[in-house]
Amino acid sequence: MIPLIAASVLSADFSRLGEELQALSAADIIHLDLMDGHYVPNLSFGYPLVQCIRKHTDKALDAHLMVTNPEAYVDPLTEIGVQYLSFHQETVYHPHRLIQRIKANGIKAGLALNPGTPLGTIEALLPDLDFVLIMSVNPGYSAQSFIPNVIRKISELDAIRKQYYPELQIEVDGGVNDTNSSTLINSGADILVSASFIFKSDNYSNTINSLKGI
Repeated sequence: MIPLIAASVLSADFSRLGEELQALSAADIIHLDLMDGHYVPNLSFGYPLVQCIRKHTDKALDAHLMVTNPEAYVDPLTEIGVQYLSFHQETVYHPHRLIQRIKANGIKAGLALNPGTPLGTIEALLPDLDFVLIMSVNPGYSAQSFIPNVIRKISELDAIRKQYYPELQIEVDGGVNDTNSSTLINSGADILVSASFIFKSDNYSNTINSLKGI
């Protein structure tokens, strides 16, 4: 299976963002890491930059909310035109309610799992999810090293998915490169998020294709 590649613009050169986005022709999705400096120690970018990105690409936008108030982001990101939206269940009292709200806005709803968050904590929510974002680094910074233990989590979720939720997508984010991408794909990953591995390369298309294994 050839995975979808989501290029995370967190590692892009924002001073030439239009050019950077045009160079991502081989990518399937543009990944947006929205950080508030509270849930994670880093700050990234807000709605004006997301709007700018939307104007420069027609690719699907995938917003990962690393924020303490994800519910406040749903309507503004819907208006901008995001297709995927994930949040961390620890940040809300009623994750099911927020999932339903995201889906009611016509957006694919996902939950993000930190490396230390057990898969079992989202078991009751799996029937309502479109995808699960499995973090293979601790959220908040780009260019971190891949945490190998998450491979077992991906495999476990893939087994559950095959038995009960065949439409569920598995997304993996953190330290993804051409040395671990085939293992992630074989473990069940459908979407691979990559930031620095793409943007530090000389040829984005060749690098993205190496992640796809083509």
